[in-house]
Amino acid sequence: MRRIYVDTTTRCAVEDINPTGRKVVLFVHGWPLNRHIFENQYEVLPNYGIRCISYDIRGFGDSDRPWQGYSYDRLADDLCKVIQSIDAKSIVLCGFSMGGAVCVRYMDKYRGQKVSKLMLMGAACPSFVQRPGYNIGMTREQVDALIAQTYQDRALMCDSFGRMCFASNPSEPYLRMFSGYGTAAAGYATIRCLESLRDEDLRASMGKIRVPTAILHGTQDRICPFPMAEEMHRGIPDSFVIPFERSGHCLFYDEKDKCNSSMVDFINASV
Repeated sequence: MRRIYVDTTTRCAVEDINPTGRKVVLFVHGWPLNRHIFENQYEVLPNYGIRCISYDIRGFGDSDRPWQGYSYDRLADDLCKVIQSIDAKSIVLCGFSMGGAVCVRYMDKYRGQKVSKLMLMGAACPSFVQRPGYNIGMTREQVDALIAQTYQDRALMCDSFGRMCFASNPSEPYLRMFSGYGTAAAGYATIRCLESLRDEDLRASMGKIRVPTAILHGTQDRICPFPMAEEMHRGIPDSFVIPFERSGHCLFYDEKDKCNSSMVDFINASV
């Protein structure tokens, strides 16, 4: 693991698995987790000649924990610094949940520099909450309740939220590990990112994505409902949806074999 400066005071932890791989995929995790959620992908994708790079968003995992900087714009700036640090001409960018939203902001703000393909996995796009003209997702009041619960009992919030992420029946030890990814974060980072999920709107960014885009989404997702995938497909010109019929939000766990094979096929396919 290495740490790179994404601004003058903040470093993000970056992990590079199979650095000699022919194709490069960069994973961006979701709220309130960290890079370790993709362990099932790290175990499989390198067998297909794929280099797997992941990092912890500021405030989460092993990265630094500044008090500020949790807007999508600032997180996209961090992502840009991580991408610039990768010694490859092109990468496949893969964002899960809020990580997908950060990837979309990056693709808009930085015109997709060095990104040849995009994977959006259970992405919190184009908006995590309902808005005028958009009735998909949570309400602002539901997110406010999550924020209040985080202030009151963050461990309970992480446990309760984690159990909503699956359509399968993970073991209790796995659920404890998954919840632990959330409690490893800074509490204030957890709250600030919830505020960004509540307040930010990426509908205008969809049409600015100009690379082939695979949208992987669980049809039983209770966090980012499946109609979000359909909205992304309508908004992103060169995109297609892969529905995961037996998956909730965490399709990389609920249907890990299908997820891994879909990723390998997309990463290795000719553009």
